[in-house]
Amino acid sequence: MKSDINTQVYYLSIGSFDTHVNQNEKQQKLFGEINDAVKSFVTDMKANGLFNDILLMTFSEFGRRVAQNASKGTDHGTANQMFFISGGLKKKGILNALPDLQNLKEGDLIYTEDFRKVYATVLKNWLNADSSKVLGWKNGVYDFI
Repeated sequence: MKSDINTQVYYLSIGSFDTHVNQNEKQQKLFGEINDAVKSFVTDMKANGLFNDILLMTFSEFGRRVAQNASKGTDHGTANQMFFISGGLKKKGILNALPDLQNLKEGDLIYTEDFRKVYATVLKNWLNADSSKVLGWKNGVYDFI
């Protein structure tokens, strides 16, 4: 990013979150790795005056069930969280209500935000791209990203 090679999107991946067994130990290690990497990245972007120009977005391809299974893990669920980090966000902090663990649908969290709308917002507001061409979906965007 500091080399200014005109790349708009960088994609990184960390695996092994499919924690059906012994979830606490595995996720503690994985989230520690992510925390250290994000902290280093943000520190570097701030030190180089780029923090307002970047948007770091985290997402998962699937959520987890609320209840623990017999193997001390959780199975695939319907909803999860996305996190955005940037000096250029219009709003900061938690932007939607935390999940209601008492109000579930067949044991799953009920999502409150459509991920397509989030992607459409990032495409429009950060990448100046036509989200309907990229996603094939026409709907509104959020005003906080």
